[in-house]
Amino acid sequence: MNYRHIYHAGNFADVLKHLVLSRLIVYLQQKDKAFRVLDTHAGIGLYDLSSDEAQKTGEWLEGIGKVIDAELPDKVAEIMAPYLDAVKALNPDRKPGGPLVKYPGSPKLSRDLFRPQDRLSAMELHPEDSRALSRLFEGNFQVRVTELDGWLTLNAHLPPKEKRGIVLVDPPFEIEGEYERLVDGLAKAHRRFGNGVYCLWYPIKKGAPIKEFHEALQALGIPKMLCAELHVKSDREQTGLSGTGLVIVNPPFTLKDEMHLALPELKRLMAQDRYASHRCFWLRGED
Repeated sequence: MNYRHIYHAGNFADVLKHLVLSRLIVYLQQKDKAFRVLDTHAGIGLYDLSSDEAQKTGEWLEGIGKVIDAELPDKVAEIMAPYLDAVKALNPDRKPGGPLVKYPGSPKLSRDLFRPQDRLSAMELHPEDSRALSRLFEGNFQVRVTELDGWLTLNAHLPPKEKRGIVLVDPPFEIEGEYERLVDGLAKAHRRFGNGVYCLWYPIKKGAPIKEFHEALQALGIPKMLCAELHVKSDREQTGLSGTGLVIVNPPFTLKDEMHLALPELKRLMAQDRYASHRCFWLRGED
């Protein structure tokens, strides 16, 4: 209840998460049929990077700030275009090289990428943040905001009536046991909505039980789980976030190849020391 994403909006973890989210949305839009995005920990939806909170940490400067104007290989630029174009559209008066002012959270990014038939269910437990999210989407019939513990979404709101969708689970990892809750939550959700696309975010830092987390996911027996990780610095002598990871369940068949192209560029642009690295691999599935 104390977490505020404004301090971290637009950081390197957001860049990877939102790039992948944009690719999932674009892929599902290859069919005319509607789909729903369920965002379990939605936040306030739109962030002011000129605010005191964002300026205090300046994390966006090492994230989207490094990427927004970067020269990219043609194929990578094409992969990143939906995401970067959505960010640029929120900053219409900005000149190349100038500071960003607005940055979209996952619900705003999703909505800005939608077609008329697509829908968003955004869950946010914190009362103040939920009210801010409701104000952001007031009158928007494609979006439903609910003040709710996002973990309950994985039972109460699945499957969506569209029978197609993306479930983004992005908890703040404020309390112990979040890795285990991700595993348990996925197990329950997958039983209800087995053909859904799930995107699970997790932090990488010194002492994090990543190996055990991956093994617990593998033990669920879900056929296709892709993992993408970006490490921007060593965790050997530092505390705090050194990397970011995503597990994508039922990923588009194109996603791994897209990540193999994009991740090296993200590492090049956002590396904070010489130990930066990346990897994309199947936890279960194609290999």
